[in-house]
Amino acid sequence: METIRWPYFDPEYETLSQRINPPRVVIDNHSCEKYSLVKVDSANKHGSLLEVVQVLTDLDLVISKAYISSDGGWFMDVFHVTDQLGKKLTDEKLIDYIQQALGAKRSETTHKVKTCLGRTVGVQSIAEHTAIELIGTDRPGLLSEVSAVLTELKCNVVAAEVWTHNSRVACVVYVTDEIVRGPIEDTQRLNTIKEQLVNVLKVKEDVKGAKTDFSMGLTHTERRLHQMMFADRDYEGSNCTSLNRLDKPKISIENCLDKGYSVVNIQSKDRPKLLFDTVCTLTDMQYVVFHAAINSDGPLAIQEYYIRHMDGCTLDTEGEKQRVIKCLEAAIERRVSQGIRLELCTSDRVGLLSDITRIFRENGLSVSRADVNTEGDAAVNVFYVTNAAGGPVDMKTIEAVRNEIGRQILRVKDVPKLGRSGYDVGDGPGKSGFSVGSLLKSLGLVKPCS
Repeated sequence: METIRWPYFDPEYETLSQRINPPRVVIDNHSCEKYSLVKVDSANKHGSLLEVVQVLTDLDLVISKAYISSDGGWFMDVFHVTDQLGKKLTDEKLIDYIQQALGAKRSETTHKVKTCLGRTVGVQSIAEHTAIELIGTDRPGLLSEVSAVLTELKCNVVAAEVWTHNSRVACVVYVTDEIVRGPIEDTQRLNTIKEQLVNVLKVKEDVKGAKTDFSMGLTHTERRLHQMMFADRDYEGSNCTSLNRLDKPKISIENCLDKGYSVVNIQSKDRPKLLFDTVCTLTDMQYVVFHAAINSDGPLAIQEYYIRHMDGCTLDTEGEKQRVIKCLEAAIERRVSQGIRLELCTSDRVGLLSDITRIFRENGLSVSRADVNTEGDAAVNVFYVTNAAGGPVDMKTIEAVRNEIGRQILRVKDVPKLGRSGYDVGDGPGKSGFSVGSLLKSLGLVKPCS
């Protein structure tokens, strides 16, 4: 028998161009009075733009303008950024972190750094927790039921993020074993967790069904949520709440025949992480951004992308264009939060999320979005709540919930104007209205809140 000889392939060939021409990252605080300019030059590869935007977004930075070009295999971007308080980037640790995460130093161990909002960002070990992915039909009280099951199964929730859109819910939950405070490795126990969570998610006459799985390796939570909802085809059908909003995004796609691009124009109300959401969607749909201009220095964000599919083709059919438009609309709307924002900060303990969401459920509150985190010994959580029908919440209900949980533990933000009179909404400057650092300080944590 003749021996088959396959050509040798060097596994490091894919990164050869980046090793020969390592990325160059410059933080320029002199050229512009109002912004820091983050300049990135490197050899181009699919996903380069998303990688940069993801790092800047994770650091709670505001990208007000951006100019992107990646023709000819070379990637050149300029981002006009500030922190959430409108200040330039002057913290040497933050600057070094950006250069390590994006530049020639990326092979080094990237240290952790605190953002201007007090969040800790940095490398997290795969061995620290078990990541559970859930997707199914949304309904009032679902988060309460999921967290109750995890508590019953001796799982401690250390972090979670929940999105809802078009009557669907996607959630990534990070848990540890209640006793050893490490990942859950027993296969039989993992199967039990999966089985019970699927039973909670199941709904009669659910065409799309429910799914529970465990993430393998490190995952970027927000990108994974986009991928899960995209795979679930949440962009199909109509979201009545979003369709009736005056700030519904305006998206159009035209072909630039002389240059061989499809041009995507997006105009929408500006909000944090908007650029990440659109770039993430285009990247995961296998489109390459060759040029782009972003301007969100005001209430509106205007984004223009010159794209092709990875196979080099433009969007030539009306069906393709409409699919991309629907997917971008969904990506923008998933993070648009309905309801009142509740911020919780207290000492972390096993079963805390289960107890808090049970109180929400018993008072007729439905969680439309949640961001659950642990900062040291403190649980720092954000919930967006509506009534069971997805509508406005009676302020008396919020008052009753605060009294039950603790007024200093649970604070209220983004109260509708009609319900704001005479109501304690707490404090917190900045675009996001939420600073983990100031909240921990005001509540006296590290030690328990009272």
